[in-house]
Amino acid sequence: MENNVTVILNGYRRPHALQAQMAALKRQTIKPSNVMFWQNGVEEDYPFDYSLLKGCITSVNSQNFGVWARFAYALNADTKYVCIFDDDTIPGAKWLENCLSTIKEREGLLGTIGVIFNDLDYVNFHRHGWANPNEEAVKVDIVGHSWFFKREWLGAFWSEAPLPENTLCGEDMHFSYAIQKHLGLSTYVPPHPRSDMEMWGSHPVYAQKLGVDKNAISCSGLSFGGALKSTVEKGFKLINI
Repeated sequence: MENNVTVILNGYRRPHALQAQMAALKRQTIKPSNVMFWQNGVEEDYPFDYSLLKGCITSVNSQNFGVWARFAYALNADTKYVCIFDDDTIPGAKWLENCLSTIKEREGLLGTIGVIFNDLDYVNFHRHGWANPNEEAVKVDIVGHSWFFKREWLGAFWSEAPLPENTLCGEDMHFSYAIQKHLGLSTYVPPHPRSDMEMWGSHPVYAQKLGVDKNAISCSGLSFGGALKSTVEKGFKLINI
């Protein structure tokens, strides 16, 4: 089937977001063929309600293997497409439909929020997506919050292993770099029209609330600039640099 999609949810320290994510998936205009849940480490202070995952493929891991692990878990999908969601991302009802429509017009990695860098310090960039709505699909350097792609592209992703110092960040840069280098593909943000938020990859209320809480990697002090520079040194070509 052309439209079969496996959705992968990532559980870490936001068990309170799982119910909203599952509800959002049930509302999708194109239903996912499978939902797979990856719990990246078990902590007593963050208990998940596994009853919400009835009918899902669930893997609970005792160790936190970082942000790259869910892309290894995705190798178990058996559909043409995969969509991986961050645990702070609650999509509109038409998000999967939007991605499927976009990827057939502009083949490439798709995501909920896109970044075009103006320098290598990871502090000066333009964003597109829920934070800055775009009426048409827009080419960007990297995407985050969710990643929609053809499962076969995971071969390019894993053709180069992550650097040990980057296991907690940099997976977004690496994926865009890998498909650019090995497949000749680019990265895009599908349309996020102001007139229809159901097409958006994340509801801004959730994104603004969850994305900056104490569990946000962006607030952890990790060297995103270092990860970007190392990816560029390997050959990642940025739009404005």
